[in-house]
Amino acid sequence: MRIETTIPHADWRAIPAAARSAEEAGFDAIMTSEIQNDLFIPLAFAATATERIELGTAIAVCFSRSPMVMANLAWDLQTNSRGRFVLGLGTQVKGHNERRFSVPWGPPVPRLREYVQSLRAIWRCFEKGEPLRFEGEHYRFTLMTPEFSPPPSGQPPIPVMIAAVGPDMMRLAGRVCDGVRLHGFCTRRYLEEVAIPNVEAGLEKAGRSRESFQIWGGGFVATGPDMDAVRQQMEWVRYRLAFYGSTRTYSPVLDLHGWHDLSEKLHRMSKEGRWKEMAREVPDEVVHEFTACATWRDLAPALEKRFGGLSDAIAIGFPDGTPAAAIRDVLADAKRVASRFEGFPKQW
Repeated sequence: MRIETTIPHADWRAIPAAARSAEEAGFDAIMTSEIQNDLFIPLAFAATATERIELGTAIAVCFSRSPMVMANLAWDLQTNSRGRFVLGLGTQVKGHNERRFSVPWGPPVPRLREYVQSLRAIWRCFEKGEPLRFEGEHYRFTLMTPEFSPPPSGQPPIPVMIAAVGPDMMRLAGRVCDGVRLHGFCTRRYLEEVAIPNVEAGLEKAGRSRESFQIWGGGFVATGPDMDAVRQQMEWVRYRLAFYGSTRTYSPVLDLHGWHDLSEKLHRMSKEGRWKEMAREVPDEVVHEFTACATWRDLAPALEKRFGGLSDAIAIGFPDGTPAAAIRDVLADAKRVASRFEGFPKQW
């Protein structure tokens, strides 16, 4: 199993040291997220401060950026990291697209399919000198002159992953992407019965190998040096489960386990504005279904039970000041958890 971490986004001066520390500790990847700050600039600093660790976005909002803009950003990061960049994309929801980014909204799956396909057409133009001819319903790219085309990178193709919650997006990931980033609001049973079958259906339709496709996440991790720390993490997860569980989008996960009443109750409480009370309604049984809960010493077996053979990569956080040796030991154990992913495609 691959283990990821994050780095500071707002404080650029802190990024190089944080990136080097993550690499030295043995993390497999550094990921940035698009919340309050830009997520590409921190990776640029990290790229020049490290040599081996993978760098990626988790996730970059796509529809607010032209595929050409996204293609150039990803190309520069892939080139300057010497082939270590992974582009993670997400659609965001209708409200944020229309009211925060001021871009039109429509059915996201067909549009995202064209988005990924057009990225690949642009990159092939850059790397292989192919004429740029992509014409779809949502995107059209037919002009690229030498002045605006970067020289070939000599690096492998840029892997593309997408965030997926519903079955349609999971199938799309398997069909046209190199990986999928699953939501934390997910149980092992939901992975086994819904997420993985839909991803594999997409892979089969495209004639692609599961071993070259990365499945990220699909649950939470609550860990720490002792049980007090684990319990604190479990309370954080409990709050997140209440928040997500109150939204209709995530009700199928609860319904699969026969927790429809909990879903309805959380939704009703959110409508009543009782946000601070909702976490108390989520029992320990539910928290454990969604989460690998264990101290650092016992974390690897808990990860194996929760994710083994299904997810290929997860994120693990450590409190500030955790000794580097302790982090290395935990990561070494966690990486022994079974995973089917062998690596992204290297050939254009």
